[in-house]
Amino acid sequence: MNKFESRQSEPKTNNNNGWIIHVYDKSRRLLFVLEPSHAWLFLLGCGVGLLLSVVWVNVAGHGPSPESPPVKESPLWQVD
Repeated sequence: MNKFESRQSEPKTNNNNGWIIHVYDKSRRLLFVLEPSHAWLFLLGCGVGLLLSVVWVNVAGHGPSPESPPVKESPLWQVD
């Protein structure tokens, strides 16, 4: 074969798919698959959960005003 002759090039495969994790059990049955979109959704859920917890703490932190007198009632069960 002459070095100037053209030959068909091998088909190129796209190996830049990112990452994917397959989890199997003992009998080699596929349990679940983790893909990059799952990780992004998990991180989005963590961010939304953190935001909700910060808002909840800020809203719940405003209790009754300190000017109101504390209510002192006698306990129902008095122990001597």
